[in-house]
Amino acid sequence: MESMDEDSLDMKDDHNHNYCSSNEKVRTYLSHQLSDLSTVPQSVCTPVPGGEAGVRRREIWSGSTGGSKFVDSDSGSESSEVSESDCTAPSALVQGKFSLDGTSKFLLNAMAVEDYRKNHWPNLEKAVDLLLIQKPSDHVTVSYAQIYSYVYKCVCQQHSELLYTDLTSKITRHLQEVSTHLQASPPENFIENFNIALTQYTASLQCIVPVFMYLNKFYIESKLNRDLKDDLMKLFADHVAEKHVNTLMPLLIKAHSMPFQVQPSTMASVVKGLYSLQPDWAKLAPALFCGFIPQINPPAMESLLSDYAAHDQKLQMELSMNGFPRGDQSRKRASEDS
Repeated sequence: MESMDEDSLDMKDDHNHNYCSSNEKVRTYLSHQLSDLSTVPQSVCTPVPGGEAGVRRREIWSGSTGGSKFVDSDSGSESSEVSESDCTAPSALVQGKFSLDGTSKFLLNAMAVEDYRKNHWPNLEKAVDLLLIQKPSDHVTVSYAQIYSYVYKCVCQQHSELLYTDLTSKITRHLQEVSTHLQASPPENFIENFNIALTQYTASLQCIVPVFMYLNKFYIESKLNRDLKDDLMKLFADHVAEKHVNTLMPLLIKAHSMPFQVQPSTMASVVKGLYSLQPDWAKLAPALFCGFIPQINPPAMESLLSDYAAHDQKLQMELSMNGFPRGDQSRKRASEDS
């Protein structure tokens, strides 16, 4: 092996101990060191589709026999990240870096997807299953740190799009089962059951969204210009609320006209939940929604004050006829005009 004079080389060491030099002698030395790597059948790292946050990387080190070996940096640290420009392959040496040929890219991508299917997603799927079926009062024994770690690795290994597709598909199937269960619910229990489904799903998202933070930050927000929580709430609106709103709305209107037929807290939760999912649904029953959503009606107009007074008198008359007395009027303070 050709010896190198350390004093004659202008070498720089970065924070990852990767040496680079503008001296031609260093390029010649690297060429001799890596000349035997062209026979390696697989590439060193996966390509980065669309320039993701990080990728798995293998570093080259020289053994005592002079040969070169590859060490997976993930085995030493779970937080190793490199950009697309740092990916190297043994097919050709260009300015101290390599390029991947089409066959190597295909093989490496196939291996990475297989690892995702066998190791990463099955563990994440089990955790999401547990979080989706938990009740707000339940304590589910799920390792959030482990889920967070799996998500982080998937993002670093360029599986963001695949992970997002699997996550939304999994939750969609769960919501379709929820919708089927609601369809079989009797009318007298429909409002309560819908409130349970909505409350439970909202509580699940409070756990799911934080542990998928890296997916949200580096894929959904940066590439799709959306937010994970908004996307998952839209799934509930599309696959549950939208399918049952025509059944739910008449029941809510009827319950609103008969005080305490349904618990006030349940009524408020369902009406506010529907409004958060789709504000346009308030137009289906303005009188119902204005009782729970402030400032949903247009502002009052001075020209309609007489109409407002007539409406209040009519409401008081209806309440009196339905057995709601106005109370003892004898203790009312006398008017100053009397």
